[in-house]
Amino acid sequence: MPNGKWFHFFKTELCVIIKNKKMEKRKLGNSGLEVSALGFGCMGLSFPNAPTKEESIKLIRSAVEHDITFFDTAQGYGENELLVGEALEPLRKEVVIATKFGFKDGNGRLGLDSSPKNIKAVAEASLKRLRTDVIDLFYQHRFDPSVPIEDVARAVKDLVQEGKVKHFGLCEANVETIRKAHAILPVTALQSEYSMFFREPETKTIPALDELGIGFVPFSPLGKGFLTGTINADVELDKTDARNMSPRFSKENREANQALVDLVVSIAKDKNATPAQIALGWLLAQEPFIVPIPGTSKLHRLQENIGGANISMSDDELNKINSALGTIKIVGERYPAQIQQKLGK
Repeated sequence: MPNGKWFHFFKTELCVIIKNKKMEKRKLGNSGLEVSALGFGCMGLSFPNAPTKEESIKLIRSAVEHDITFFDTAQGYGENELLVGEALEPLRKEVVIATKFGFKDGNGRLGLDSSPKNIKAVAEASLKRLRTDVIDLFYQHRFDPSVPIEDVARAVKDLVQEGKVKHFGLCEANVETIRKAHAILPVTALQSEYSMFFREPETKTIPALDELGIGFVPFSPLGKGFLTGTINADVELDKTDARNMSPRFSKENREANQALVDLVVSIAKDKNATPAQIALGWLLAQEPFIVPIPGTSKLHRLQENIGGANISMSDDELNKINSALGTIKIVGERYPAQIQQKLGK
């Protein structure tokens, strides 16, 4: 069956699964923060060509109806906090909201600012935009080399003591930074990219998180769409598509990396699932403290992703998949050099 028909073929089965099986809950490390096994990354709802505000609110509330309780936004995502706040205000007691600080005026182009003064100012502004009296999980969006991570942790600790923040998180931080922050204020979760398409965290990061009792929240769990089986070397990305900035998504590298897509599609056929569901099921099977946050602007993709939380993989299946993944060399960096240098890794 052609790849493009996968969703349509499984749509009915997906709806049955979603209707009859509640999504499992997971705890992010030792923090006690319990969330749905899959979260929802809301950033894309503020991108160009995103749905209307009304459609986006309906989509977020549909996610809650399908047992998703974990929603991710950030000061740096434009008007996204306002959207998330309005959508979740009537459902606030049912959900966990994560947001982020760390840029000057919330604009990544203006540079980093994790000064304690700015952290506290961002918290106050985010509380208002999110229409809430507490931020469940407050991440440092990017490591700021001008501010010691210990000072960052102390500033968030003050907010925790004031009752304005419940949990502290880091994004794209290296193990040394995580350990330093954790010594001041327990880190509840690390958010970083992780998928079949980008497995770097397996070397040092995931073992350290396991040791320290910290949850892992992978963004881009579908490889920025590459693992859905809908992108190949022949696909023309729109000029406004942010993936054009990624060396990994050049035409030549997409062609070179097609072997990974072929593998995922093959596994999907064997499991009566879609490639996206296999990618999410594989992530969930890696560790019990992993909670991916796929994002989408379409209801049918939301439903498809939710079906991924119901994919089970035996140890034997995982070993075979990981063995196959080990034979595939991914070509191309995920970010241009100027962005990679700012990750603090």
